[in-house]
Amino acid sequence: MGEWSSKKKAVIAGVASILLVAAVVAVTIGTTKSDEDGGIPDVESTTKVVDAICAPTQYKETCQNSLVGANTTDPKKLIETAINVTVKSIGGVLEKSSLLKKVADDPLTKGAFDVCKEVLEKAVDDLRRSVDKVGVFDPAKAKEYIGDLRTWLSAVVTNQETCVDAFENTTGDTGEKMKNLLKTARELSSNGLAMVTDISEAVGSLQLEYVDGSRKLLSEANEGFVDRRVLEATTLSLKPTIEVAKDGSGKFKSINEALATLPKNNNGSFIVMHIKAGVYKEHIDIPQGLNKLVFIGDGPKSTIITGDKSMAKGVQTYYTATLGVSGEDFMAKDIGVQNTAGPNGNQSLAVRVSGDRSVFYNVAMESYQDTLCTDTYRQFYRKCTISGTIDFVFGNGLALFQDCTFVVRKPGPGQECAVAAQGRSDANSNTAIIIQNGHFKADPALLATKPPVASYLGRPWKKLSRTIIMQSDIEGFINPAGWAPMIGTIGQDTCYYVEHNNRGPGANTTGRAKWKGIQHLTPDQVQSWTGRAVYGGDAWIAKSGVPECDY
Repeated sequence: MGEWSSKKKAVIAGVASILLVAAVVAVTIGTTKSDEDGGIPDVESTTKVVDAICAPTQYKETCQNSLVGANTTDPKKLIETAINVTVKSIGGVLEKSSLLKKVADDPLTKGAFDVCKEVLEKAVDDLRRSVDKVGVFDPAKAKEYIGDLRTWLSAVVTNQETCVDAFENTTGDTGEKMKNLLKTARELSSNGLAMVTDISEAVGSLQLEYVDGSRKLLSEANEGFVDRRVLEATTLSLKPTIEVAKDGSGKFKSINEALATLPKNNNGSFIVMHIKAGVYKEHIDIPQGLNKLVFIGDGPKSTIITGDKSMAKGVQTYYTATLGVSGEDFMAKDIGVQNTAGPNGNQSLAVRVSGDRSVFYNVAMESYQDTLCTDTYRQFYRKCTISGTIDFVFGNGLALFQDCTFVVRKPGPGQECAVAAQGRSDANSNTAIIIQNGHFKADPALLATKPPVASYLGRPWKKLSRTIIMQSDIEGFINPAGWAPMIGTIGQDTCYYVEHNNRGPGANTTGRAKWKGIQHLTPDQVQSWTGRAVYGGDAWIAKSGVPECDY
């Protein structure tokens, strides 16, 4: 018992150290002294602790510099110091961003600053809840615990990338200024995420733990399995509390009208909204804090939400979504979502998912370029249909698609098509696009095009792009190379692309691209990409009532 207690304390101390660095990631570097109620530790002790904390990181000097003024070896005080640094730094960056925004002379640049403000504030929230998580560490749920931390800190990395990416199509040098401003923060972000990955391996090395007075293998205790029989109620079994009907038969005629009556912050019971058949021409934004919201329609061809915002109309890609989700535990079922900007609209999202533990069941998403943005966090899609042309499933969340159909449409003149463009940029990020038992098919208009349009399974948006396609039906219209380059040779040696046990004429891999990044996994290795393994616990899926299949 004493041996396990020592190991537990070591793990807790390690996690605290991780979060110390992670908490200073948010926007920029700064220093401050911790509150001193027990005297200041000697410089040598502090230096040793800081050196130990920074040892596994890629940017060691940045890590050490960020902790220069801490003057403590107490993990709790260090975390408090880091949070204070983060809050002060965020204020400074937002102030500078506000000043830069005032002198911006084009809508896209102004929109880029709006994106940065939103996503960087989310990053701070993720850092704060990561810190809070330290105090409730439960060894019996270590796998789920680490899953939360890696998900949240991966989102911190992604949100900083999103800020920088927002300036890609803008004029002037403001984008470069923001990139330089965030340089240190991005390095710190990578450091913190590396430490989470390191501690997850340490937790995994503890083979035994005490559960109910008896020893069990850690792997057994942390499988994340949920017995569906003991779930007395699921989200899908709840009765709607709000009715929206275009024809006036419900309390509200529009979705936004109904959303305006809901609390800005909800962490209590699920709110179930029945959206009756009809075409709803409106842009829906589920804000951060509006959690546990459920949309249930009358079928994806009957209940349709439609919009037409696009990059071509001067709207930042992030804000083009007809349905944008930032609240947690969101669920949509039996609904269609469209962006009708067309093939010349450039980036024009139907759906953007930026909320943790999002579930989509029998939802049809339709656009051309960038139909679905799997932006951040954990996401699960079952029996959905996603239609588009260029990179029409993209993003950097941890997104699993089961039994989904991917319809490649006819693009604009001179354009080629690619289904997936995953955006992983950090080696320790837990993110991926995973397609299991999917169906890749072509729209009849695409098949009728002469000469044929080149269509691919995907291409590397970022250098560590990661996509796994398994047990899926791939029709013959897919180019034999399978994977296409994005920009030059970026990602070809460093991506992680897997095809396993697929079927259909397009699944023949003999003519595939010969990139170093294309992987060949064994059946056992592929199992690590299934839902329960990849999420670190799938209770949230089981609770939704949406069936998750074991293939």
